[in-house]
Amino acid sequence: MAGRRILNRIALAALVALAIIWSLAPYLWTLFTSFKTERELYQFPVTYLPKVPTIINYVNVFTQNPFGRFLLNSAIVTVLSTVLCLFIASLAAYAFARLKFRGREPLLVGLLVVAMIPLITLIVPLYILVRKLGLLNTYWGLIAPYVTYSLPVAIFILTAFFREIPPELEEAALIDGCTRMNTLWRIIAPLAAPGLITAGIIVFVYTWNEFLIAMTLTSTTGVRTITVGIALYRGEFTFPWGVISAAVALATVPIMALILLGQRLVIRGLTAGAVKG
Repeated sequence: MAGRRILNRIALAALVALAIIWSLAPYLWTLFTSFKTERELYQFPVTYLPKVPTIINYVNVFTQNPFGRFLLNSAIVTVLSTVLCLFIASLAAYAFARLKFRGREPLLVGLLVVAMIPLITLIVPLYILVRKLGLLNTYWGLIAPYVTYSLPVAIFILTAFFREIPPELEEAALIDGCTRMNTLWRIIAPLAAPGLITAGIIVFVYTWNEFLIAMTLTSTTGVRTITVGIALYRGEFTFPWGVISAAVALATVPIMALILLGQRLVIRGLTAGAVKG
């Protein structure tokens, strides 16, 4: 019996190790590639670790294109989209969690269904709408679609968190004279901080990595985000793997830092409401 348990633990450890290697391998390969010289990238047999590490690819990232501008554009669009999405989602989630109205549950499920519609099917009407509003090549032309597409997931996560908070706390606040809005911001929101952070991280990661909308709705360097900017490093007849790998490695840093800081909260947010009682 003891031998079987040991074998099970070894098998489980092997599976976990395999999953970790499978997940990290693309990132490590990109990182190693970013430190290789152009000659080493195309030599055979392939080298896995850079023989003579160099930072020339990282220098070229900033000299060949306005990479700093791309980073700034992504930061502005992502932060504003996340904040605006959380604000609207908090109001909607509070209504779904606390207010009783006809069709509440079907409407909540319907929001998730809307979020599952492939973005590629909406990109043409979205482009026409943004163009008619005069928002092409503007930050708000990107922020509005990002907020709209992220709202269903954020509402779903926050609704689950709000429902976990005892309604007696809210009733006590109402008796003491708080309005619904004051109760939401002073009582509910602080208690649901893990849910807000979780939803914020998910919206942030989605917006930071999004490519199709950014590629379609922007055509000037002044508003291009980092995903579109990285695509510009590819030449007509060349594909600078080292420079592109360096740009990707730099673009991944904010996401990795955010995920590492909030990984426990993300897991809690995704499983909130999964177990009742």
